Amino acid sequence: MLTVFLGACSSFSLSPSSPVATEPGVEPEVPATIRPDELVGKWGLASYQNPADRPRTEKMAVAQCKQPYTIGAGTAGGVVMHLADQATPQELRLKGSSSGKNYIGPSGPPGGEQDREVLSFDGRVLVTRFVDKDAATRYGNMVYVRCGPRA
Repeated sequence: MLTVFLGACSSFSLSPSSPVATEPGVEPEVPATIRPDELVGKWGLASYQNPADRPRTEKMAVAQCKQPYTIGAGTAGGVVMHLADQATPQELRLKGSSSGKNYIGPSGPPGGEQDREVLSFDGRVLVTRFVDKDAATRYGNMVYVRCGPRA
């Protein structure tokens, strides 16, 4: 009996015989090139579907500074904004990607269905689009224009 037990022990190994595979398709975490503090403040907000309408939409966003959209600072280092179709804002993360794109969304890999892609940001004008095709169709390209001096 002892021989059988010892024989079984010799074929048992606590170290893995093959390397542990990482999940396919999971991108390593990349820092965003935009810092949360760059987005905190009051913004005029408007949206467009046709890229030719962007200049006019930026002017419309400036006019919305009378009733600005506020992007708040989150308690965990993110920004407080609304997700598509959500009445209550929540803390979202800024996420970078290996492709160089930036995203704003809940925890998870960049480019998730609830994320919005940052199409452009120059410190004064932020343009985003929801990744989810249905939300992107309904909301269009969202243009945020900073109201007054930076916060």
